Amino acid sequence: MEAAEKKKLYDIAFALAIFTIIYNIIEGVIATYFGFTDESLTLFGFGVDSFIEFISGLGIAHMVVRIQKHPESKRDAFEKTALRITGTAFYILVAGLLITSVYNIINKINPETTFWGVIISSISILVMWILLRAKVKVGKALNSEAMLADASCTRVCIYMSLILLASSAVYEFFKIPYTDAIGSLGLAYFSFVEGKECFEKAKSDKHCHCDH
Repeated sequence: MEAAEKKKLYDIAFALAIFTIIYNIIEGVIATYFGFTDESLTLFGFGVDSFIEFISGLGIAHMVVRIQKHPESKRDAFEKTALRITGTAFYILVAGLLITSVYNIINKINPETTFWGVIISSISILVMWILLRAKVKVGKALNSEAMLADASCTRVCIYMSLILLASSAVYEFFKIPYTDAIGSLGLAYFSFVEGKECFEKAKSDKHCHCDH
């Protein structure tokens, strides 16, 4: 592969990482706002997850630059620190979701509406699917295991968006009690998976895949 073509691919990979960071910030603000005002735990938790993904995105952007400059280099201190912070944040989110979902079920608390959960999750699924395709394409072109691992992790974001969509749609259209609480438990599961993945990556130079 020519140097100019390789540089272009790395530029695309970096641009995808920056876009992911910006998108997660915007999504996090909107999702947590509507999750709080509508009392939707799943949507609020989804928004918090977006902020955590923002931290992870900083490590990914740094990784792209590192690999471009030093293709054979191993995961550095910045990336490992970002992974540990991200993993800890995911575990905290898991605890919060579990405690609040149980509290909501015991006290028979349901959202006022889950309309925005349907809208936000639908947009997220589309955006994450496009990102997944783009990241896989670039990762394969560069033959980069690290970038393909990052792309694979985007699938988890899609799974979480699907959980939000399912729980929000079922409650919005059928008003089935505790659907929101059950959806938050689904988010807790995938948040635990991601947290565990982060700590595994921080402990080694292997590129774990998130396609569970």
